[in-house]
Amino acid sequence: MARYNDRSLLEAALAGYTFQLSAITTAIADIQKRLGKVDVAGVPATAGRAAPRKKHRISAEGRARIAAAQRRRWAAAKKAK
Repeated sequence: MARYNDRSLLEAALAGYTFQLSAITTAIADIQKRLGKVDVAGVPATAGRAAPRKKHRISAEGRARIAAAQRRRWAAAKKAK
């Protein structure tokens, strides 16, 4: 791109690009709205709304069953040797 020192030319270019940007932004918002990806406030539907994952906690009884099963597996493995 050539360098121009003419301020009026640069201001006109800036105004043109700003207009194009606003037109493109409006078109993008319209498409997102049609796709259902934007809520009423204009915020993307996925912005900051990811549900926190619940921690899976195992009960003491469940841990005891797992430990007993592991002991049985180890006993079977030692017996097979």
